Amino acid sequence: MNSFSETYKSAGVDITAGYKSVELMKKHIGKTLTKGVISGIGGFGGLFEPDLEGFKRPVFVSGTDGVGTKLKLAFMLDKHDTIGIDCVAMCVNDIICCGARPLFFLDYLAMGKNVPERTEMIVGGVADGCVQAGAALIGGETAEMPGFYPENEYDLAGFSVGIVDREKIIDGSNAKEGDAIIALASSGPHSNGFSLIRKILNDTDTDITEYSGELGCTIGESLLTPTKIYVKSVLKLLETVAVNGISNITGGGFYENIPRSVPAGLSAKIYEKNIKTPPVFAFLQKLGNIPKRDMFNTFNMGVGMSLTVRRDDAGKAIEILRQNGEDAYVIGEIANGENPLELCRADY
Repeated sequence: MNSFSETYKSAGVDITAGYKSVELMKKHIGKTLTKGVISGIGGFGGLFEPDLEGFKRPVFVSGTDGVGTKLKLAFMLDKHDTIGIDCVAMCVNDIICCGARPLFFLDYLAMGKNVPERTEMIVGGVADGCVQAGAALIGGETAEMPGFYPENEYDLAGFSVGIVDREKIIDGSNAKEGDAIIALASSGPHSNGFSLIRKILNDTDTDITEYSGELGCTIGESLLTPTKIYVKSVLKLLETVAVNGISNITGGGFYENIPRSVPAGLSAKIYEKNIKTPPVFAFLQKLGNIPKRDMFNTFNMGVGMSLTVRRDDAGKAIEILRQNGEDAYVIGEIANGENPLELCRADY
């Protein structure tokens, strides 16, 4: 590539670093390529030809999101190899809530200074997430923005497109009284609530490099655990079991997200004693003296995704999900009620 500008470099943008980053990314991007990809790296747009065989009325489903302030912990620990998984997860876990299969993904990485080796680690994580989701990484943008971001900081966001047959779209409208609500276990806070997490850590002068016997690792390692991607296991379930609603438990926790897959006039009754909550949440609640209501309204509390199925199908659904690597179990039921979500202390 015979492209170089000393003047541009003096302004803080080294375009040759960008070219090196692309070369380092190639091996990561290559492992994500699927049958529909018809473009290579370096074009002005990513090209994808979807296989529409078997679809009666194909509908494209899109999702976009970023990693948020969880990135601040990555900066503090200088650990950048898993944060890309979070970026993919935040998009594709939304898409699967409609019953759609993710087709491809694009990322946007903006930074104060392009360090090719760090960029490779970040994009390598994105590629790992795409492999987990079965989506192709067909493009992206790496922007060096000196003066806008500090040299050692960056922002990462993504965009994904999936496909579903119109008659198979899951929107929660089929949920009925008596349906069972199944939890899919999370890997921790995922990529939500980190503004509160960082406030707790800052207010208590907590050293995130400190080992915690309660967590079984350092505090930082626990908090940087990447978001779990549920795409392949849910798609496998949909082959056999009718799912009436799916909620991705992200920002807003239980109270904001579970009601999004519950029809008006019905209530999601969640039995608190059924929830398997990882130690990291008790650690944060105690450290920050956070009320239980706020915990459930901020974090996933160990439930990364919830699915609503007919009560008679719950056992079969759980078996399929467990066979596909999920810790799945019943946490509640759909009932009549005006309150969209009720957190119950009674046993199920």
